[in-house]
Amino acid sequence: MLSLDAMLAAATGALFLLMFTAIRGWLAAAVSRSGTAARLSHRRRAGLIERAERRMAAYVSGPHARLSLLLESARAGIGPAAFLGLSALLAAAGGAAGALVIQTVKGAAIAAMLLGGLPYIIIRMTLMHRQMQSRIDFLPALELFYQSYLSTGGRQVRIALGRIVEERRLTGPLLPVFEQLYINLSVKGDDEASLRVFSSAVGHVWADYFANMLRVALTDGAPIAENLKELIADMRRAARADQQERNRLLEIRLANFSPILFLALFISINVRYNPEGAYRYYVLDPHGRDMLLNAAALIFASFLMGIWLSRRKL
Repeated sequence: MLSLDAMLAAATGALFLLMFTAIRGWLAAAVSRSGTAARLSHRRRAGLIERAERRMAAYVSGPHARLSLLLESARAGIGPAAFLGLSALLAAAGGAAGALVIQTVKGAAIAAMLLGGLPYIIIRMTLMHRQMQSRIDFLPALELFYQSYLSTGGRQVRIALGRIVEERRLTGPLLPVFEQLYINLSVKGDDEASLRVFSSAVGHVWADYFANMLRVALTDGAPIAENLKELIADMRRAARADQQERNRLLEIRLANFSPILFLALFISINVRYNPEGAYRYYVLDPHGRDMLLNAAALIFASFLMGIWLSRRKL
C-alpha cells in the first residue's frame, strides 16, 4: 500500500513532466504558427502587453533589444513582455513544485530556475537547429538571389528578393527567413533592424557579409553585383571548412543530449533489477529526489554550455 507522501510525490513528478511537455509543445506550435502568419502580415500587439513592452524598452533597452531580436529571429510569435511573463509564471510553478517535492529551499530554487529557464532553452535551441540547417542551403540561396539581382539590372534589391520569394524558387529552411526579410523590408520601414534579424536568423559570418552588402545597396543605392560574385566564390572555396564547422556543431549537440541518455539508462537499469528499491530511493527517499534534482540542474547547465559553444562556433 503506497503512503500518502509517495502518492503525492509521484503525482507531482507526473505533473512536472506533463507541464514540461505541454510548454514545449505550445512553444513549438507557436513558432510554427507565427512562421505561417508572418508571411501574410505583421501581428499588431495592443493593450497591456504593448504598454509593458514599451515601459520595459524604456528602462532596459539593451536586454530588451537582444531578447526581441532573439524572439523575432526564431519567429516565436510572442513579444519580450509575454515571454518574460511566461518564464516568471513557470519559475513560480517550478518553485512551488520543488518546495512540495524536495521540501528544501535549495530544491525550490533549483526547480524554479530549471522551469523558468525552459522557454529560453527551447527558443535558443530551436533557432540553433534552424541555423545549422541554413548553413547547407545558404550558398544555393545566395546564387539564386545573385541571378535574380542581375535580372533587375543590378540595382533593385527589394525586387530581386520579391522574385525569389514570390516565385518559390527557394526551398528548405531558408525560405521563411528570406520571406521574413522581404516582408520586414517592405512593411516595417527599418532596414537596419530587418537586416539584423536576418543575420541573427541565419547565424553565420557569410550572412553577416551578405547583410552588409544589402545595407550598402539599400542605403546608398550602390550596385553590389561584383561583391556578391566574390562572396559566392569565397563560399565555394570555404565549403570544406564549413563542413568541418557543421560537424563540430553536431558533436556539441550530441554531447548536450548524452547526459539525458546516460541518466535514463542508469535509472532504467536500477528499475529493471530492483524496482522496489528504486522506487523507495527515487520517490520516497529525500536524498534520492535531491540526487535527481541535482542531475537535472547539471543537464540544464550542460545545455547552457552547449548553447554558448554553438554560438561561438556560429
